[in-house]
Amino acid sequence: MPVLTERLDVVDWDALAALYRAASMGDKSPDDLARVFGNSMFRVFALEANRLVGAGRVLADGYDCAYLCDVAVMPDQQGRGTGTQIIERLLQLSKGHRKIILYAVPGKEAVYRRFGFRRMTTAMAVFADQASASARGLLEQD
Repeated sequence: MPVLTERLDVVDWDALAALYRAASMGDKSPDDLARVFGNSMFRVFALEANRLVGAGRVLADGYDCAYLCDVAVMPDQQGRGTGTQIIERLLQLSKGHRKIILYAVPGKEAVYRRFGFRRMTTAMAVFADQASASARGLLEQD
């Protein structure tokens, strides 16, 4: 099993960018990833033999709302419990918030239901590229 850490100083941001690409989480630059993880209240990185194999983060206000996002696991680690470890740690860190919201790719709902997440009926979003988000199935069609 990978070792989990919350430390930013051990992260190879180029490796995290490669992890995002491998996990179909998009092409994000190392600098952008360093910024978003640095600005997140909670973050978890999974390391196996000093190789970054998973990551996730939570944006939170410390009381009311926590937003779990960007959970990514290397394809060769998927189905081995790495993602579960990351999510469980992030939920533990977020405990005490009145609500924890999750953003996930379509088709992964069953995974997150195991942790108690349920579909919201009122969630809405504005994306920088609405057409692309719609084409990927992230937005309902008008």
